[in-house]
Amino acid sequence: MPRISAATNAAQRAETQRRVLTAFGELLFTHGLPGLTMTDVARHAGVGRTAVYNYYADIEELLISYALDETERFLTELRESLSKLENPVERLALYVRTQVEDLSRRHLPPGPAMAAVLSPSSFAKLADHVGELSVLLQGILRDGMAQGYLPPADIGQQAQLIHGTLSSSAARGSNEPAELEARIARTVRFIQLGAGARFDDDGAPLRIS
Repeated sequence: MPRISAATNAAQRAETQRRVLTAFGELLFTHGLPGLTMTDVARHAGVGRTAVYNYYADIEELLISYALDETERFLTELRESLSKLENPVERLALYVRTQVEDLSRRHLPPGPAMAAVLSPSSFAKLADHVGELSVLLQGILRDGMAQGYLPPADIGQQAQLIHGTLSSSAARGSNEPAELEARIARTVRFIQLGAGARFDDDGAPLRIS
């Protein structure tokens, strides 16, 4: 029998862990977090329950790992997309669109619900990671104000209001493609105008100062 190399063994472990995270995300989407067990995740992933416990001690640890993994993936893709745009108002639109699409797809529990099921240390770890999104948004708003596309405002407060609007938009209505697209378009323009952006007759952002 051929020996299994360390590289192959590591790849198998990574693949199993990915299957567990994927299964957890799918169950979170279809059934929600209440009542979800490690046995449910193992069965959905097609692995033994012991295999799940090899990576995660309990549902809380699995939840935080999934949330961190999803947030890191989302941040990487979002930063890459934003780097291709120069105008801060257009970057704001992309940020809003991508956030609503992602929040509508992932169905992670909202902040208060996460705080109720996670230990303070785990919730703090997640809050620090998600805080990178706020830093990214604040950078877009700061650029918009510096370049004269947005009026001066309290950037931190404005970012909080925008994130609240995003969560509300993602939780409302159907995710049927046409309805989701219409909701995203309304949310984008609502947030742009709320931040003080103005547009010409062709819809291009205007400098207001």
